[in-house]
Amino acid sequence: MDERVEQLKRLPKIDLHLHLDGSVKPETIRELAHQQGKSLPADDHLLSWMQIDEDCTNLREYLSKFDFVLPFLQTGEALERVAFEVVEQAANQGCIYIEVRYAPLLHTLKGLSIEEVIRHVRDGLRRGERHYGVLARAIVICMRHDSYERNEAVIAAAASQYRDGVAAVDLAGDEAGFPPQLHRSLFELARRLGLPITIHAGEAGGAENVIEAIASLGAVRIGHGVRIDGHSEAMELVRSTRTPLELCPVSNIQTKAVSSWEAYPIKKFLDFGITVTVNTDNLTVSGTTITLEYIMLLQHCGLTLRDIGKLIRNGAEASFLEEPLKSGLIDTINRQLADQGLQLSP
Repeated sequence: MDERVEQLKRLPKIDLHLHLDGSVKPETIRELAHQQGKSLPADDHLLSWMQIDEDCTNLREYLSKFDFVLPFLQTGEALERVAFEVVEQAANQGCIYIEVRYAPLLHTLKGLSIEEVIRHVRDGLRRGERHYGVLARAIVICMRHDSYERNEAVIAAAASQYRDGVAAVDLAGDEAGFPPQLHRSLFELARRLGLPITIHAGEAGGAENVIEAIASLGAVRIGHGVRIDGHSEAMELVRSTRTPLELCPVSNIQTKAVSSWEAYPIKKFLDFGITVTVNTDNLTVSGTTITLEYIMLLQHCGLTLRDIGKLIRNGAEASFLEEPLKSGLIDTINRQLADQGLQLSP
């Protein structure tokens, strides 16, 4: 395993499902609190407020960790900083392309407009690109619990900055409480405006949500989707439409979307012909890295390094990166994997 881990560290990597507010470094929160004149918990063990523990029982409990961080992310300076630092963290793991997602409405509590939030995150990602050489794009999230009118403003702002740092739109939040069919008209608008769509589905809700996301909301990728396991209609739809799944293994275990590593269905999905990508979800909340995700798959799910190479190339092919950069990214991945002895068939 040691040899394989060392080779893993050298592989080029891609992270398509990476939440900005779930990936803030504790030391950054400490500094932002000082700059903003905000108090911190008396125990000062920030990680315990920001990272989930082994006792997490569901997605709602997992999402509660975001409440601690959001008050510190209400200024343009803070947003630019954490966006830059997400690129830095990705670079440290050997990523060459990332898609960073966030919900603009969650950062408008102190007066920033939706458009300003999007621009500040874009500027932070671009500074990270220049400094670290990692391509970075943003996915703008609509929140399930928000009204059509508020989310409509998010879609309009995303469309105005599409391909100016914004690569796609998403739907996230409490899946069990707010299923995707509530948002059909919203994503019909997104399609009319030409925005690519990925939808969180099949994480805290059932396989039917994945079917709805693809068939009715126009999703061309699915965030998570692990709960299609064993549902023949959903698995066939995902396979036949070649809809990539954005799996986040460590997070999926933590939120109990999957009961255990032994039950994690990635090998089953691959064998069935489903396009699978592997991602981190939340670096800080989950206490993970893209390298750790791959290590866990090697250790627990019977994957080989060649399988990992295929997952990485899937990420490049599933990316929302604009052409001709996307073709260049795929070529780079193929070349670097071949240099590592992992030449893949077309």
